[in-house]
Amino acid sequence: MKTLALTAALFALPFCALAAEPAETAASYVTQNVLPWASNPVLIDAILAQNAAHAGMAQARIDELDLQWRAETGDPESALIKSVLGTPASAFLSEQIVTAGGTITEVFVMDNLGLNVAASAVTSDYWQGDEEKFTETFPKGAGSMHIGDIDYDESTLTYQIQVSFPMINPADGAVIGAMTVALDAQAM
Repeated sequence: MKTLALTAALFALPFCALAAEPAETAASYVTQNVLPWASNPVLIDAILAQNAAHAGMAQARIDELDLQWRAETGDPESALIKSVLGTPASAFLSEQIVTAGGTITEVFVMDNLGLNVAASAVTSDYWQGDEEKFTETFPKGAGSMHIGDIDYDESTLTYQIQVSFPMINPADGAVIGAMTVALDAQAM
């Protein structure tokens, strides 16, 4: 029995090492290729404007907006979806995907409540505030990063890994939101 346990432990080691590799590669890619443009004024200004507009928003209203978004995901002309996708900040994110040459499959930015501010494409929901991409970054502050598991994404038809980090206002160093970048796991 000890031999079986030892053999299983030895075989598990390479798999653990391999499991860490995509996360390390993704973190390195984001640090080198995304963080340099993450503080672009078009993104920072959009987050600050939405933070001001949503100041004091009750959870009940957040839930209403999230339900509305989910109901309207098939309608790119809906006012709520257009308020996110039809902005200069979203156009900027879409440009970054093109520049990344297929490595980035999706990117979106959230405000200080976890609500979408800008996105390269329609997300499945509007409120990310209850998900690790927000809860493991925004409240933990500068320097934090959350790396999700590799998952198949039906909207992009790729296996992707999501990397999230807080958005920092360069003017004062305050955490103002978060960003999630989905990377094509096969392109890494």
